[in-house]
Amino acid sequence: MYEPIRTQSVHTMAAQSCSMRGLHRSREEELDIRLAGHLTALLTMTDELRALTPSRTLDDAADRLADRITRMRGHAPLRATPSAEHSTPARITALHQRAHQLAGQALVVATTVGDTAGETLAAERLAAHAAALGIAEPGN
Repeated sequence: MYEPIRTQSVHTMAAQSCSMRGLHRSREEELDIRLAGHLTALLTMTDELRALTPSRTLDDAADRLADRITRMRGHAPLRATPSAEHSTPARITALHQRAHQLAGQALVVATTVGDTAGETLAAERLAAHAAALGIAEPGN
């Protein structure tokens, strides 16, 4: 009627394979990778905004983001050439919304990890994109 499974599951074999190769990362390492990812995505949004609405403030923000990512990763982030297509107000607003979301996610992860430099940078970008969107900060 019932015959027990005699082979290991795919999940068990994958876990054993990873542990044999030393691919397990600590929670802190995973969070550092996540933070670098959020900051890299934020850098991409910043580069897009720079192409559509050039400003010294965005240039400075992009430089600071790239510097922080380089310090975290040990190498400069890969940067795509901004598309600079259709500089419509709706597109610019959408980019600010996405950048605001990414800055918020980066702030949460940086706070969790205790990365003060990352927290400061993410909070500054969060405030800048909130201002661009006309979002009032709490307490104001």
